[in-house]
Amino acid sequence: MRAFPDEAEITVRGGHGGAGCVSFQRARFQPRGRPDGGNGGAGGDVVLEASEHIRTLSYFRRRRLFQAARGQPGGKQDRQGKSGPPLVIYVPLGTLVYDADSGELLGELLTPGDRLLGAKGGRGGKGNAHFVSSRLRSPRFAQPGEPGEERRLRLELQVLADVGLVGHPNAGKTSLLRALTASSARVDVFPFTTLTPQLGVLAVEPVPTEKPIVLAEIPGLIPEAHKGKGLGHRFLRHLRRTRLLVQVIDVSRLDPDQPLVPLRELEAEMQAFDAELLARPRLVVLNKIDLLPPKFPLEKVLQHYRQTGLSVFPVSAKTKAGLSALRQAIVTEAGRHAETPGQENSRETSRN
Repeated sequence: MRAFPDEAEITVRGGHGGAGCVSFQRARFQPRGRPDGGNGGAGGDVVLEASEHIRTLSYFRRRRLFQAARGQPGGKQDRQGKSGPPLVIYVPLGTLVYDADSGELLGELLTPGDRLLGAKGGRGGKGNAHFVSSRLRSPRFAQPGEPGEERRLRLELQVLADVGLVGHPNAGKTSLLRALTASSARVDVFPFTTLTPQLGVLAVEPVPTEKPIVLAEIPGLIPEAHKGKGLGHRFLRHLRRTRLLVQVIDVSRLDPDQPLVPLRELEAEMQAFDAELLARPRLVVLNKIDLLPPKFPLEKVLQHYRQTGLSVFPVSAKTKAGLSALRQAIVTEAGRHAETPGQENSRETSRN
């Protein structure tokens, strides 16, 4: 099974600084010219930049070492060596950068153009002209360039979405995503059809918000998913960026006498992974009402869910029943929380 490329480890090296030059001015009738060796140029930095055109970290499976260009050596006649250009590495929006050795969080790249200094280039060496003084008139030495910084970085992607769809396998999350958006995510009858987070943009006409609302479907959760069982535990981190959670439950499999069991199971997994998730605004969707038998006590089940204080929506992703009310509720709730968690302090981060 191929894992979703939401983690990667790379090595970054700043460029080596250029060497300083040892030179003396040579001119007619000046047999003992002054020192004129120039300084070497600085090595290039390695910079990570957030790009909206990249979705995953799959590129870093093929390439793990990134080396910036060297600085050029200094020249005669006080010529300064050219500094090495920075090496820019493009990463998806929502990438967290850690020092792989210490585990320190170096920064987050959340909006297009955000930058983070991964490794600083080496300083260029000083030419012999730099060392001239009243006591040292003719220095015959220069500095070599310094090596660039080398670091191991761990990249972790947290998908940037406004709304997260979470539920058990085969609850109909993918069908719901397709019904609400233009997503073409795969739908099938067996569990764990969704192996990676799927994104879609909520289709609302007329659009009452300035920005589109992005929905992310998280692979199905099973009991003890937070301990590593199933698939969803690896992707629960993506819910940390959402401002609204939609818990999808297959109502056709509910026991009318214990209707809240699936909801409590989902809440227990989210609580065990990150208790803050349960503090997010949440909606409950009872999907697949088209599969209910005629005598199913749907109203009784809805009463149990309403007593939890959560808004509940009986829908059918297949027949589109109830989707209009759900769509409007998502737009309304998402609009009440304009800032996505983790994006309030988005800024360019650098390391000195």
